[in-house]
Amino acid sequence: MARHRRLFRHNQIMAFWTYMLRCSDGRYYTGHTDDLEHRIGQHQSGQGSQFTRRRLPVTLVWSEAFSSRIEALEAERIVGGWSRAKKEAMIAGNWSSVSHFARPPRERFSTSACPERLPWQAGEGLETNGCGGDEFRGEDAS
Repeated sequence: MARHRRLFRHNQIMAFWTYMLRCSDGRYYTGHTDDLEHRIGQHQSGQGSQFTRRRLPVTLVWSEAFSSRIEALEAERIVGGWSRAKKEAMIAGNWSSVSHFARPPRERFSTSACPERLPWQAGEGLETNGCGGDEFRGEDAS
């Protein structure tokens, strides 16, 4: 019976949450909890983590419910390790960008003005945007 009480709250299945806060300095904090409203209140009042305490105020920008603490903790670990760009894509609900940033940088499609040449291809050097640079050297450049 004790185990049953841990899984149910007010006759409803207990949810566990992974959440992300945007801090006053623009950084993101990722955490997990079994009481989202209470935990966000703790963060906002300076009783949360040391990280958020030094960066008040904080704003909840994303949260997702999970059926177990283990799932919420795993999601916290995964999301917390993401790049800033990937986190911001998820916050915006832009799943194609989340997928894009999930790929290693060398496997991402190019968004440069010269997409047929990729910046890491041999023989390019460090000229302008990777599209050459002869047009900036003058006509007699060889």
